[in-house]
Amino acid sequence: MGFPETFKALSDPVRREILLGLRSGRMSAGDIASGFETTGATISYHLSVLKKADLVFETKEKNYIYYDLNTSVLEEMMLWFTQFQKEDTL
Repeated sequence: MGFPETFKALSDPVRREILLGLRSGRMSAGDIASGFETTGATISYHLSVLKKADLVFETKEKNYIYYDLNTSVLEEMMLWFTQFQKEDTL
Protein backbone atom coordinates (compact mmCIF):
# COMPACT_ATOMS: atom_id res chain seq x y z
CA MET A 1 0.00 0.00 0.00
CA GLY A 2 0.96 3.61 -0.29
CA PHE A 3 1.43 6.51 2.03
CA PRO A 4 -2.26 7.58 2.04
CA GLU A 5 -3.32 4.29 3.66
CA THR A 6 -0.39 4.46 6.06
CA PHE A 7 -1.16 8.02 7.15
CA LYS A 8 -4.84 7.15 7.56
CA ALA A 9 -3.93 4.18 9.74
CA LEU A 10 -1.56 6.27 11.85
CA SER A 11 -4.09 9.09 12.28
CA ASP A 12 -6.03 7.23 14.96
CA PRO A 13 -4.62 7.15 18.52
CA VAL A 14 -5.96 3.64 19.19
CA ARG A 15 -4.11 2.28 16.17
CA ARG A 16 -0.94 4.04 17.27
CA GLU A 17 -1.32 2.42 20.70
CA ILE A 18 -1.76 -1.00 19.08
CA LEU A 19 1.47 -0.47 17.13
CA LEU A 20 3.30 0.57 20.29
CA GLY A 21 2.05 -2.58 22.01
CA LEU A 22 3.37 -4.72 19.17
CA ARG A 23 6.90 -3.35 19.64
CA SER A 24 7.49 -6.02 22.27
CA GLY A 25 6.53 -8.79 19.86
CA ARG A 26 3.70 -10.81 18.43
CA MET A 27 0.32 -10.64 20.13
CA SER A 28 -3.03 -12.33 19.64
CA ALA A 29 -6.08 -10.25 18.81
CA GLY A 30 -7.46 -11.07 22.26
CA ASP A 31 -4.30 -9.89 23.99
CA ILE A 32 -4.41 -6.65 22.02
CA ALA A 33 -8.09 -6.12 22.85
CA SER A 34 -7.48 -6.70 26.57
CA GLY A 35 -5.48 -3.48 26.70
CA PHE A 36 -8.42 -1.34 25.61
CA GLU A 37 -11.83 -0.49 27.00
CA THR A 38 -13.68 -1.10 23.76
CA THR A 39 -15.43 -3.94 21.97
CA GLY A 40 -13.63 -6.74 20.20
CA ALA A 41 -15.32 -5.65 16.98
CA THR A 42 -13.78 -2.18 17.30
CA ILE A 43 -10.30 -3.61 17.83
CA SER A 44 -10.89 -5.94 14.90
CA TYR A 45 -11.70 -2.92 12.73
CA HIS A 46 -8.52 -1.13 13.84
CA LEU A 47 -6.44 -4.23 13.13
CA SER A 48 -8.02 -4.46 9.69
CA VAL A 49 -7.02 -0.88 8.90
CA LEU A 50 -3.47 -1.53 10.12
CA LYS A 51 -3.29 -4.70 8.03
CA LYS A 52 -4.57 -2.90 4.93
CA ALA A 53 -1.83 -0.30 5.41
CA ASP A 54 0.74 -3.13 5.71
CA LEU A 55 1.72 -1.93 9.18
CA VAL A 56 1.03 -5.34 10.70
CA PHE A 57 1.31 -8.95 9.60
CA GLU A 58 -1.42 -11.45 10.43
CA THR A 59 -0.61 -15.09 11.17
CA LYS A 60 -3.29 -17.71 11.84
CA GLU A 61 -2.42 -20.59 14.16
CA LYS A 62 -5.15 -23.03 15.13
CA ASN A 63 -7.96 -20.91 16.63
CA TYR A 64 -5.87 -17.78 17.11
CA ILE A 65 -4.80 -14.86 14.96
CA TYR A 66 -1.49 -13.25 15.84
CA TYR A 67 -0.26 -9.84 14.79
CA ASP A 68 3.30 -8.66 14.26
CA LEU A 69 4.65 -5.20 13.56
CA ASN A 70 5.85 -4.65 9.97
CA THR A 71 8.84 -2.42 10.59
CA SER A 72 9.78 -2.16 6.91
CA VAL A 73 6.84 0.17 6.20
CA LEU A 74 7.74 2.35 9.18
CA GLU A 75 11.38 2.43 8.06
CA GLU A 76 10.29 3.48 4.56
CA MET A 77 8.24 6.32 6.05
CA MET A 78 11.15 7.46 8.19
CA LEU A 79 13.39 7.57 5.13
CA TRP A 80 10.76 9.59 3.30
CA PHE A 81 10.55 12.06 6.22
CA THR A 82 14.31 12.60 6.25
CA GLN A 83 14.12 14.38 2.92
CA PHE A 84 12.53 17.30 4.75
CA GLN A 85 15.44 17.76 7.15
CA LYS A 86 17.63 20.77 6.60
CA GLU A 87 21.12 19.90 5.55
CA ASP A 88 23.77 21.08 7.95
CA THR A 89 25.93 23.76 6.47
CA LEU A 90 29.50 24.21 7.59
